Amino acid sequence: MTATQAPPPVRGEPDDQVQPRRADVLAPRLVLGALAMLPLVFVAVFFMVPLGGMLTRGFFPADATGAHHLDLAAVPQVLSRGRTLGVLWFTVAMATAGTVCSVALGVPVAFAVYRLRFPGRTAVRAVVMAPFVLPTVVVGVMFRSLLAPGGPAGFLGWDGHWVSILLALVFFNLAVVVRTVGTTWHGMDHRSADAAAALGATGWQVFRTVTLPALTPAIVSAATLVFLFCSTSFGVVLTLGGLRYGTIETEIYFLTTQFFDLQAAAVLSVLQIVVVLVLLGGAARARAATQSSLRRGPAAGSERPPRRGDLPVLLVSAAVVVAVVTPLASLVWRSLHDGQTFTLRYYRLLGDPDASPALRVSVTEAVANSLRTALDATVLAVVLGLMVSILVTRRPRRARERRLLAGMDALFMLPLGVSAVTVGFGFLITLDTPPLDLRSSPVLVPIAQATVALPLVVRTLTPVLSGVDARLGQAAAALGAGPLRAAWTVEAPVLARPVLAAVGFAFAVSLGEFGATSFLARPERPTVPVLIYDLISSPGADNAGMALAASVVLAVLTTTVITSVERLRSLETGGL
Repeated sequence: MTATQAPPPVRGEPDDQVQPRRADVLAPRLVLGALAMLPLVFVAVFFMVPLGGMLTRGFFPADATGAHHLDLAAVPQVLSRGRTLGVLWFTVAMATAGTVCSVALGVPVAFAVYRLRFPGRTAVRAVVMAPFVLPTVVVGVMFRSLLAPGGPAGFLGWDGHWVSILLALVFFNLAVVVRTVGTTWHGMDHRSADAAAALGATGWQVFRTVTLPALTPAIVSAATLVFLFCSTSFGVVLTLGGLRYGTIETEIYFLTTQFFDLQAAAVLSVLQIVVVLVLLGGAARARAATQSSLRRGPAAGSERPPRRGDLPVLLVSAAVVVAVVTPLASLVWRSLHDGQTFTLRYYRLLGDPDASPALRVSVTEAVANSLRTALDATVLAVVLGLMVSILVTRRPRRARERRLLAGMDALFMLPLGVSAVTVGFGFLITLDTPPLDLRSSPVLVPIAQATVALPLVVRTLTPVLSGVDARLGQAAAALGAGPLRAAWTVEAPVLARPVLAAVGFAFAVSLGEFGATSFLARPERPTVPVLIYDLISSPGADNAGMALAASVVLAVLTTTVITSVERLRSLETGGL
């Protein structure tokens, strides 16, 4: 043995510094496997099976003998229908117009509330963000109250017009652009822009040559998500469009519930899934580009007082605040006014189930049903979402394992864009035999709502875990911590605020979910969104007034939940 050679390890004394113990290698893999199992089973049983059952009924119809066979003849027939072409054109047109308007208004507002420092900025940001957490049915009722002949903006003649749908889509999705672009803008290192300005570049030149290229991935990501949300919007279009205007989502609903044309519904569902996969892929690439282009430095997060050149941005932001507050104020005002005087009559009628045939239970009971189902759905979505987020943010060395995790991430995002109507109807036609005969079970609605909320929980938690510096875990391991303890020590402290945010989003989404719940809620246990739609669909001034009052109740309930969660997040971080 030469002087430079290390002595061999003594037999029976493992050289822990040379190679890790077998337990340290196997334990993380076993934990990751366990984390993957439960969410995969949940998605397989409560998403893939209902979706597959719906598509199977459409593409494998039964013949006279009861045998099922593949029938693709309906595909060209459905896609060539005049009504289908009109629905596809309206869906694309509304989604495109909603995306363009949301981006055009959202980018300057993002600059104002994330880069400028002025009195009332926090309130402006809260007002702009509020619409995204409102239930879609409430947003639809809100714009009906604003644009109806007796409403504050009834003179415009937009009641029942496609413009009302466009306004509601922009109202609902503007917050996506402001939040996505604003957080990126706030986290950018602005020294490059300052250097360009010092060299004589005008404000427009600095924005065009320095800032805009850095913001482009975030803008593309936000635009992709807004297009996805607009094209799959259900409650807004159903409430404002009725039978005159329809998107793919509402057309699937009518084909399923009124015409029972499962073949046509299946064709449109597959078309929607393909579009959703393309959009999710584009959004994922844009998010990756955003993360790679975002470089924090000493100047990151810096804010400044407004200058004279910022006046147009401030005027746009003020106009947006007015445009957001006006429908909210109109909803409250019309719920308290019967056309002649102010009254609480509509709110009192909500407590009397005999006030209208459309009011199957009192609003108190409907609120209790909504809170119970939303709480159950939130617990389920957050637990599963946390498991998925931990799983898909691992950093395996093998390319095959990285592709596998990317595929799993895409799988759990799929419910974000697949028609909730398709999934809801799929629940009824597939979960009808033991041991999963859940059609009359109260757990079916929370499960469906959790399926809808799960992707939002994952998207809230994943960026935080992905941003954790891997060297921190390596340092913990070097100090003697095992792989599991190292991961817990490094990642658990940064999850407190994101988990609370995920709880708020999941609860708000579950509270206002309407697409799948409209199929699954039992007549004796309706949620508030289902109750609102029943009232707004029934003739009579009292039914319309009660729908407005119930919408106010649901909006206040949702806003209270989000505000409480934000308050808890603030206390958790010492008010930061």
